[in-house]
Amino acid sequence: MLKTAIGRLRFIGLLEGISYLLLLGIAMPLKYWADLPQMVSVVGAAHGALFVLYLLAIVLAAIVHRFSLWLILAAIAASLLPFGPFVLDRRLKQWERPV
Repeated sequence: MLKTAIGRLRFIGLLEGISYLLLLGIAMPLKYWADLPQMVSVVGAAHGALFVLYLLAIVLAAIVHRFSLWLILAAIAASLLPFGPFVLDRRLKQWERPV
């Protein structure tokens, strides 16, 4: 999976998607309901780092595989939706091929 640019994008996208769900589904409720703001700091920092890696992976895959502007924008938009990276992963899985 990590041998191709799309494979790396898929892997980082899955990690980024999981971190986003953890942030929204666990860390944020703990912050407001259990008065544990530290969770948002930890999970938020991890999510931020993964988001930057995800953007870099999009750029690399776009260069290697000549993604259309539409696909680049769709990949960025997917990162803003809670389950977006998982939907995008399904589509990218069809295109993954060694270059």
